Amino acid sequence: MPKSKRAKIVSLTKVAKKTREQKNALLQEVQENADKWQYCWLFEVGNMRNAHLKTVRRLWKDTARIFFGRGAVMAKALGTTPEEEHRPGLHKLATQIKGQVGLFFTDSPPSEVLEWFADFQQPDFARTGNTATRTVVLPAGPVMQQHSTPPEPFPHNEEPQLRKLGLRTRMDRGVPTLDVPHTVCEKGKAITPGQAQLLKLVGIKMVTFKVGLRARWDAATGEVTQIEGQEIGADEAAAAGEDAADDEAEEQMSE
Repeated sequence: MPKSKRAKIVSLTKVAKKTREQKNALLQEVQENADKWQYCWLFEVGNMRNAHLKTVRRLWKDTARIFFGRGAVMAKALGTTPEEEHRPGLHKLATQIKGQVGLFFTDSPPSEVLEWFADFQQPDFARTGNTATRTVVLPAGPVMQQHSTPPEPFPHNEEPQLRKLGLRTRMDRGVPTLDVPHTVCEKGKAITPGQAQLLKLVGIKMVTFKVGLRARWDAATGEVTQIEGQEIGADEAAAAGEDAADDEAEEQMSE
């Protein structure tokens, strides 16, 4: 009988060695990019979504380099003290690496970078724990999907899922229908798992993916400039954990 692959024993020393190698490779790559580019920006992400961050990577592929996640390794690569810093002034940026943040290396003028990221905002679906930005009420009548324009009624085979999410629907000529309006969520209140699922099913986007630039290091002067007015709110950053971990695992050393 063939030996099951599931029974294969993996040496933890090999795993630890691989992890060390990955960290060392990341550290070295961050330092190489610090030597290569004129500017290094520290950024954070609001309502993190892997797909949108990958879009940012793709659009800046030829003119920038992005690192996200592994904050402790990135800070070590830059150096957190004047004695340890890889290049003059980098320790002022490294000491600000806390939480889910990233580094953006580029030669593009600061005004261009600020304008681009201020404009790049992508609507997306809310997740559990996000604060509802508005009250959403589904009117009496056919339950409509808002993914398309104009909206279309839900197909009959979706009714069990709608009922599972709290809608008191009935079938009217093969279309899930409400006899009375249904409040999905209320403005200012935290969104529950069921509400998040229903909002996505209906097609209502309530949050926005955006990148907040916090500080900029200039290789020519060694100065670090703090960026005002682009702070990411606690609610926007709260949902980043799962996606940030996925992005770190998939693209630990950027593209």
